[in-house]
Amino acid sequence: MAEQAKSTLGLTLDRSSPDPLQRQLRQGIITAIEQGRLRPAQKMPGSRSLAQSLGVARNTVTLAYDELVARGYLEAQPKRGVYVAVRAQPMPETAAEGAIHWASRLRARPSAFEQIRKMTNWADYPYPFIYGQVDPTLFPIQAWRACSRDMMGRSALDWWSADRAVEDDPMLIEQIRTRILPARGIFARPEEILITLGAQEGLYLAARLLAGEGARVGLERPGYPDARFIFGLTGAEPVDLGVDAEGATPVSGLDLAVLTPASHCPTMTVMSPARRADWLDRASDEDFLILEDDYEGELALARGPALKSQDRAGRVIYLGTMSKILAPGVRLGFMVAPEGFVHEARWMRRLLHRSAPLNNQRTAAIFLAEGHYLALMRRLREAHAERWYQVIDRLPQDLAGFRAPDPCHGGSSLWLKLPEGMDNAALLQGALARGVAFELGDPFTGAEGAGRYIRLGLSCIRTEAVRPGLTLLGQVAEAL
Repeated sequence: MAEQAKSTLGLTLDRSSPDPLQRQLRQGIITAIEQGRLRPAQKMPGSRSLAQSLGVARNTVTLAYDELVARGYLEAQPKRGVYVAVRAQPMPETAAEGAIHWASRLRARPSAFEQIRKMTNWADYPYPFIYGQVDPTLFPIQAWRACSRDMMGRSALDWWSADRAVEDDPMLIEQIRTRILPARGIFARPEEILITLGAQEGLYLAARLLAGEGARVGLERPGYPDARFIFGLTGAEPVDLGVDAEGATPVSGLDLAVLTPASHCPTMTVMSPARRADWLDRASDEDFLILEDDYEGELALARGPALKSQDRAGRVIYLGTMSKILAPGVRLGFMVAPEGFVHEARWMRRLLHRSAPLNNQRTAAIFLAEGHYLALMRRLREAHAERWYQVIDRLPQDLAGFRAPDPCHGGSSLWLKLPEGMDNAALLQGALARGVAFELGDPFTGAEGAGRYIRLGLSCIRTEAVRPGLTLLGQVAEAL
């Protein structure tokens, strides 16, 4: 049967798509109505004739029609057939794009930032060296489903379905406090923990509360670009922090330093004990705060205690995330800080969206309480370690001239400097044609490192695909 079938109405069904045919048909009819190709009161083809023209079962068309009648797009008239609903008018045309000069009205243009571009179709490539995505074969889907069912139980539902304004799920707070934080050397009271929509929201809340015009904020270079963008939107003055073999280098005159000491982003360098002590001493002596983004958490292979665990003066605000273990789409993170700061961050969060979705919080809490989270974390660390050692082992042969950081610490990605004269965009273009996907390093480095670096993510590529993927990448590099 053909991959695509087209009806006399111009409706097309793609059998190679993962979307069910019934859903494709529904969406096709809705689109045709909104675009004016199907007019109000127009009679629709009979279910039998439309099914024949599309090559689908008649029941597929019947169910699609029934659903669109229920939604108000179609009307079923007894003994006459199915018609486009009169009220299902297409959207009126909007004013011409040039009627309002939006560029002159906007106070900020985040879309203009050099963002980290995540491929939406990374799973289509046989060798996806993409950071931050998850390997679905390692996720215990049956356990997550069971936890989701428990979340829908009456006692849990009565709690999370209510409007809690600024509250977080006490069960999740307790699980984070007793199962996740102690492994990072952090011991906190419930009042010192806030649930966020990933660590990203923690960065935003801290920026809104601590930065602004006149504030000097230290930001690693190379470093996480979104942190730079978020603090830049406040009007704060960015101060570049260089990164060497011991981690971010301290400077004087700061109000706040944003650091990734456990696994520097993106080089994965682990901050040395001496450098950690230096940062903490300077924070106390010079009266500034530290925002610690522990984005890798327990997944990092070369693990040390969190900087927060060594903080005796209450100057470190800690950000953690569960997204690297559960999935990016779950969007759960947490902030640990002195109670007074968490209190204000909680009310600042309320101005954005009140609390993080409580149903997700409760599901994650059950997942933690039953031991699935820590078991998954260990499974991921083992997989990432095996993949990382494969890359390190094959690097001299497959990617001759590519340089990893020295020292090179393991984790869920590898940061590489390209040989002289090689451009990362040209390498990516050739690699994609061979089924190999990776990320450009430009957003992390700025103009000074443009075209010179790439990041190989190891979290979603299958372990058995690492070596052949590297071999193909090396062949592309050799041909440039």
